[in-house]
Amino acid sequence: MNDILFERRGVAGLITLSRPKALNALTQGMVVAGKAQLDAWARDDAIKCVIIRGEGERAFCAGGDIRALYESGKTGTSYALDFYRNEYRLDAAIKHFPKPYIALMHGIVMGGGVGVSVHGSHRVASETTVFAMPETGIGLFPDVGGSYFLPRCPGALGMYLALTGARLKTADTLYAGIVTHFVPVAKWEALIARVADGEAPDAVLDELKENVPDTYLTEHRAAIDRVFAKDTVEEILAALDAEHTDWSRDTAKTIRTKSPTATKLAFRQVREGAALGFDDCMKMEFRMVNRVVADHDFYEGVRATIIDKDGAPNWKPAKLEDVSDAEIDACFAPLGDKELQL
Repeated sequence: MNDILFERRGVAGLITLSRPKALNALTQGMVVAGKAQLDAWARDDAIKCVIIRGEGERAFCAGGDIRALYESGKTGTSYALDFYRNEYRLDAAIKHFPKPYIALMHGIVMGGGVGVSVHGSHRVASETTVFAMPETGIGLFPDVGGSYFLPRCPGALGMYLALTGARLKTADTLYAGIVTHFVPVAKWEALIARVADGEAPDAVLDELKENVPDTYLTEHRAAIDRVFAKDTVEEILAALDAEHTDWSRDTAKTIRTKSPTATKLAFRQVREGAALGFDDCMKMEFRMVNRVVADHDFYEGVRATIIDKDGAPNWKPAKLEDVSDAEIDACFAPLGDKELQL
């Protein structure tokens, strides 16, 4: 298939996400092929590391093919759940890959693009990187392992990112631990060539990396830790309202535009994930996504954001206080023989 390309370059296996017009959004075929190739390279002694990149200037990967998932749900096909099952298996294969896995993250890195990068051993930002987990804005939750890596960000940054979908630029991805190195795009071909020639990735990256100043998150870190450590979403919003700053007002306004159900799901997910291992996080997320794709808000969020693009989703329930604990609990219930098998 032409949507994802595999190449041997010296001792490196090179993966190129090749749907630039679709911002390299992932399809079912791409995640299945990616998992199969990683499994083969893990067993191949001639391959010493894997490098993944995205084609085009705009994006590493903007996520999954949301329109296809929307249409699957609307028509009752199995595509959506098949996609999520295989996507999560690919994410797990990356997390457990026994060799260095280097993600070159330029432009947009969101949703599924986070899943195929953030779990790698080496995560390289460029000067154009924009990272976000904006899923609550379409009635989803920050999946692809968000329940594992978000609570392991410094302080309460993970909860902040989960509930707001805030976009982080290069310096802040470093600060949050999302990426491990900043290397300008102009040096990427040299990076690939040297690693492919057999140089140790750590040594190459240490030589090529550059420093960037801390920005947005350092300015607001104290407030983020103070507010987003609260015990409920409602308490977080009350604390933001009590701050009386431009940042707190904008942040509260942003959270209130998201799906109330998805917001409470994301809050619970981050709290639960803090105490779980990676594989258990992925199994939990598959339980959650089974319920989300059977519910109203995901389709309404995609409609308002991607299909009709009116920016006016009609969430049900429309208010946080109308989302019951029982509804949230049900999303985490076991699936029996439909559990995710890794």
